Amino acid sequence: MFSPPTVDSINSLLPSEPLLMMGAGPVPIPHSVAQANSIVINHLGGTMAKIIHQMKEMARYVFQTESRWILGVAGPGSAAMEMSVCNLVFPGTRVLSVCNGYFGRRFAEMATRVGGQVECLNVADGEAAQVAAVREHLERFRPEVLTIAQGETSSTVFNIHLPQITRLAREYGCYVIVDAVCTLSTMPCEMDNWKIDAVVTGGQKGLSSIPGVSLIAFSERAWERISARPVPPPHWCLDAKLAEQFWHNASYHYTAPVSGILALHEALHLICQETLEERFARHLRCSLGLQRGVEAMGLKLYGTPESRLNSVVGIVVPDGINRAEICEQISLKYRVEISGSFGLNIVRIGQMGEQCRAHHLFRTLHALGSTMKDLGADVDVAAGVAALERQLQGAL
Repeated sequence: MFSPPTVDSINSLLPSEPLLMMGAGPVPIPHSVAQANSIVINHLGGTMAKIIHQMKEMARYVFQTESRWILGVAGPGSAAMEMSVCNLVFPGTRVLSVCNGYFGRRFAEMATRVGGQVECLNVADGEAAQVAAVREHLERFRPEVLTIAQGETSSTVFNIHLPQITRLAREYGCYVIVDAVCTLSTMPCEMDNWKIDAVVTGGQKGLSSIPGVSLIAFSERAWERISARPVPPPHWCLDAKLAEQFWHNASYHYTAPVSGILALHEALHLICQETLEERFARHLRCSLGLQRGVEAMGLKLYGTPESRLNSVVGIVVPDGINRAEICEQISLKYRVEISGSFGLNIVRIGQMGEQCRAHHLFRTLHALGSTMKDLGADVDVAAGVAALERQLQGAL
């Protein structure tokens, strides 16, 4: 018989002082969400059926859709991405993937793996996709499906022309899939008005819930395509028609992530209480405050001004400084977590959900400036904090 291993307890592994999670996700979660995540109930009982019904009602508000085809996914935002792709893309389907970074390319890879004929529209670093470029590809390639990220988390790029692109794609008969993992509930994303066929998001970013439970909304038009598939999709767990059994018929698909669903219900409830209008305003106010503070400190924001994402802010690493050392120093010395990047010489600070609170902003900006000074950068921490204060006060 094997002997049990000797390992450290979880309490000894975790930091004695909790880190402030200010990276590109996951984000801090409200106490009531954490409390909901500590509960387990019967995943096929009457209470869960009521919770699921309410979740779909709240999700329709957050997605801004009248579609009834809201589904949960037991997995990260990438699982929701894959559910959208594997249900709407058949072998041989022509797919146009708009690529501003890592997650745009992930859509393309997912579509390739299920047999799609994929063409990428590669956008220059730090820039948003342009309508004219999309139109050229639509006209020449005639794709059946278009994938695009509203906010490319990896490069902090905001596809500001998304409404025009998605409506244009509909004119060409395209089914449109949008990654809203870091943008849903942080800025407008109007599924019905913008003619989007599938919107995917993860729980751990804008929604301020836990990682591992995600949401997807399909349009009625998309559901008709899914229902008419000639063969089932290749992924059993991500088969939307099978998932429908649990999310719409209170029947068994697989054992649902009960605690995570309860957490997501509470997170959606908090969004509905705040209202989208107030939430959008809070995110914009806080993100602009952070951006003004970063610039006043003497650091440079990444990307062209019109294509900068509010929910994940990119900061160019000064010459002579290693970005990995920035993330290590700010964590170890100042107890703030920020993110590195996917190849770009930037660090990223999140402005999603609970990250958008004034006390978190001041602590994070001071920690960033102090870290840069520790590593030899010429920055003015006091000027940055003063600019943040002016921006927040002026927006009130």
